[in-house]
Amino acid sequence: MRHPKERIFNVPTVILYIIAALVLIEAICDFLPPEIFLKILQRFAFVPGRFTFAFDPDRVFAANDDLTGPGFQLDRYFLGDGRAQWWTLLTYALLHGGWLHVGMNSLWFVAFGSAVARRFGTPRFLVFCVAAALAGAATHFLTHMDSLQPVIGASAVVSGAMAAAVRFVFQPGAPLGEALGFSERAEQDLTYRLPALPLREIVSNRGAISFLAFWFLANFLSGAMSGPLGVTDATIAWEAHIGGFLVGLLAFQWFDPPPIAVHRSNPAR
Repeated sequence: MRHPKERIFNVPTVILYIIAALVLIEAICDFLPPEIFLKILQRFAFVPGRFTFAFDPDRVFAANDDLTGPGFQLDRYFLGDGRAQWWTLLTYALLHGGWLHVGMNSLWFVAFGSAVARRFGTPRFLVFCVAAALAGAATHFLTHMDSLQPVIGASAVVSGAMAAAVRFVFQPGAPLGEALGFSERAEQDLTYRLPALPLREIVSNRGAISFLAFWFLANFLSGAMSGPLGVTDATIAWEAHIGGFLVGLLAFQWFDPPPIAVHRSNPAR
């Protein structure tokens, strides 16, 4: 019989707080008039062209033809005063292009972020999320240095959590449901603290390689088939997903806490 206080879904508090913040921000933005929302985007979305403009304005002008012309009013708006807004390397991850966008990110974040948050612990997990967001912005910048389209969404952070989870949820002895935090025994079991899967062994792990193939295919399709998010003409920034994913996959050991010793008392004889 299940104890009344036991939950089927054991979602870490840090995950719930992050999702609550994303939903609250989306609700506020949805309530605001479009012109106010545009001002928020100008101030807090990541616009790669602004960073390029800070050291090479001619390149941005050349790539966008005549920014003073009537057809470039929106691009000129997001260029603003041309100064790089460094805080946008993080704040872009708090904004979304609609309820479907924030809903999908939240769903995947619960599914994979829960296991990673339990394994890393809250402080390490928050630093990991920051690193994934920064990597997502950097990757998008490298592939869209002249773009003045705003980038928003927590997808880079979600992708980072998915990649980090790959390093341990497919290990032998780690039931996927328990490792992801979907079991009522997830708080008692140590399945999410099993040794991480070495990178060289991922290619030989059927579960891990299948998941990686699915993830890259999904991102390829999202980049090839995606339409506007409802925010100017911007589409899904799939390159940012890759940046976050690489952090979770390749920098996992930098955030993974040292192994813990597990002592099990023998039952009384």
